[in-house]
Amino acid sequence: MTKRKFVWFAAVLIGVLMLSTSCSSASNSKEGDKKTVTVVFRSAGSEDPLMKYFDSDVLEEFEKEHSDIDVKITPITASEGDYFSKVALQMKSSSTAPDVVAEDTFMLNSDANAGYLASIDDLVSKWDGWEQIIDNLKTGVTAEDGKVYGVPATSDSRGLWYNKEIFKKAGLPVPWQPKNWEDILAAARTVKNKVPDVNPLLMQVGRANGEAVSMQTLEMLLYGTGDTLYNEQSKKWVVDSKGLQDSFAFIDQVFNKDKVGPELSVVMSGQSGNIAFEKLMPEGKLAIGLDGSWNAGRWTENGPAPIENVEEKIGFAPMPTQNGQEPGTITMSGGWAWSISEKSDLKEEAWEFIQFLMEKENSVNRTLQDGNLNTRKDAVEVEEYINRPFAKEAQEYLKAAQFRPANDKYPAVSTQIQTVVEAVATGKLTPEKAVQQYKSGVERVVGKENIEVK
Repeated sequence: MTKRKFVWFAAVLIGVLMLSTSCSSASNSKEGDKKTVTVVFRSAGSEDPLMKYFDSDVLEEFEKEHSDIDVKITPITASEGDYFSKVALQMKSSSTAPDVVAEDTFMLNSDANAGYLASIDDLVSKWDGWEQIIDNLKTGVTAEDGKVYGVPATSDSRGLWYNKEIFKKAGLPVPWQPKNWEDILAAARTVKNKVPDVNPLLMQVGRANGEAVSMQTLEMLLYGTGDTLYNEQSKKWVVDSKGLQDSFAFIDQVFNKDKVGPELSVVMSGQSGNIAFEKLMPEGKLAIGLDGSWNAGRWTENGPAPIENVEEKIGFAPMPTQNGQEPGTITMSGGWAWSISEKSDLKEEAWEFIQFLMEKENSVNRTLQDGNLNTRKDAVEVEEYINRPFAKEAQEYLKAAQFRPANDKYPAVSTQIQTVVEAVATGKLTPEKAVQQYKSGVERVVGKENIEVK
């Protein structure tokens, strides 16, 4: 090829490439007229209730109302702990940060403190829907700096599930309403003596169950004594108190003294919740279980362990305070929130989508799908929602709800709780030694200057 021909060929080739690039850019520009909002949440797979909710026409409805926005659903199929790690990693970079993220309220303060989440104070102050969010649930999305970092999307309460058929065999009252801790122990002892082939009382005590041990067990007990994990006034962690001692003593009483807990092979399993509420209780092998309102969803027609006429067979009693003192009952409450990544370039569009998800009809449809409690005050006006089995009780218990400390050290403290609770339940630590180990462990993770003894 001559030099002249080569130059001509090169010029043509460059021209073609430039034209191709120009066309490509024009195409991208056209597509770019629509902004894509990415949404991240934890999924349990194809049967995940939230996945099914998004597979309905909800996205189509949003995009019909917002023609300039596309929504990209990007579920993460992972364990709870892995989900937190993966989302945190994504939110570190603007190139990978989702726009809308499902935040477990237990992690919200930690993620806000790390700079992963955008404050939405200004947004909620101008949103009519904020007034409809149950007031004390707003505590769960307010970080230690006093700012709001999410909209509560689902909630839950905790109480005492009990098998009415076992109670009748044991001669115990139905409906059952224990007035204090001793009433719970007395009922468990009665079951042990009169219906010996069943498990009298289950509590989450195996650290393989993670946050369930902290929230469903230790904190449900501790906050029922009037004591707390964290002193909001002094901003210090309470590592020894009468309430903490009594809480460990109750666990010891159940598993080591009265021996009314299940076999350790059950409670040490990371699947103890599934075993308890999808197998033991439906099969009449568990009398009482201290756990969450979401278990009602397991027994529905489409749940993993359907129970026909479930309210005739299972009851849900509120957890009493230690001695029946005011307010008489206690529940810890958690749930999930919709938040916006700090590094999102589409915060305005992300907020539009969150508002849409939290409209009354959409919000109720989601909780009808996943069996959780709704966070809107006006959800109780929807008969299909409030007439679900145990929904009225679970919703009522929220009035006495307490929340985990809004402190970024809470996840680390929670890990200490799980280790110590398991050691007490297995008889490796006495309640007295448990307090000492807890104090030492918490001091190690938060610093000596951040702890106190009550």
